[in-house]
Amino acid sequence: MDMGVGSKNPTPKRILIVRLSSIGDVVLSVPALCALRRKFPETRIGWVVEAQGAQLLEGHADLDDLFVTSKAAFRSPREFFKLAKELRQWGPDVTIDLQGLAKSSLLAYFTRAETRLGFAKGDYDGREFSCWVNNQIVTPKQSHLVLRGLEILSPLGIDDQRVEFRLPEHAVDTEFLNHIRATEWSGKQYALINVGARWISRLWPAERYGAVASHLAEKWGLLPVILWNGDEERAIAETVQKHCSAESVTGPVCTLKQLRSIIRGAKIFVGSDTGPMHLSVAVDTPTVGMIGPMPIERTGPLGPRHRAIQKYRLPADRKSERRTNCEPILSITVNDVTSACDSILKDLHGSREA
Repeated sequence: MDMGVGSKNPTPKRILIVRLSSIGDVVLSVPALCALRRKFPETRIGWVVEAQGAQLLEGHADLDDLFVTSKAAFRSPREFFKLAKELRQWGPDVTIDLQGLAKSSLLAYFTRAETRLGFAKGDYDGREFSCWVNNQIVTPKQSHLVLRGLEILSPLGIDDQRVEFRLPEHAVDTEFLNHIRATEWSGKQYALINVGARWISRLWPAERYGAVASHLAEKWGLLPVILWNGDEERAIAETVQKHCSAESVTGPVCTLKQLRSIIRGAKIFVGSDTGPMHLSVAVDTPTVGMIGPMPIERTGPLGPRHRAIQKYRLPADRKSERRTNCEPILSITVNDVTSACDSILKDLHGSREA
């Protein structure tokens, strides 16, 4: 295995990425895949991931093999070892544990890969006993998840910090978007507002989203499209509509791949620290990301086309409250968000009077 300049070891024949979930974390791990391909154009690269995240990786130009699993595989020893056997037969030389948990490190271990890269123990990385199971441990210096994912590749001689996602676009999903725009959105340019989040601490009030939707429609002439997933989020989306003084629509029922196309076509995306927000950044749609309990330097959108907002963060001694404490997300005001939207849209299109 090539361990850097001057190494006598051969280039790895097969590299396996272990990043199982969640959607946002899978998206944030994709630049590591792109960096591996830049360094090793002939190496076969695989990725083991849960089904939902697999949708975004299918057809990626830099990925050769996709191993799709489920949470059930980690609840049953029989299913776990069945998966481990499949990966072992694939025969990786190197595994890269971007999940940093016991289950991901054990899965890497049972592939019998000679080199198993993992994170040193930290607040969010190298958790449980993963740092003891992986055998090449990296202590990243960067804060952001994307950049830390690139740093973990350093034992392979990769010091390229270029951030690329290169997420694919499929014609059938583009056609889905074009049909929806023509039949339900009157062909209008649109702004996306994503109301949902897995953690209550990342939920912003519906009436505030409604005010932002009104602003985007009235000042910038955009059709607000309110994204939702599931009955609870649909109810929130409908409440956002009630608080929007202009025409707005709720987003369609769609797959994750169709959502990727919808996000690609938007003029701007507004939402909290969730999978769709990170997906928006990955497809380079201008994004306003509201960061609640997590450090902004770790999960905020990277790049000049985007704006990250955080007004307050939980102190270190209250880290255990990050899933339930709403103080950080509620500290963000409507004006904070509309100002960020205006900043982006002025950069893109020039000033526009209300």
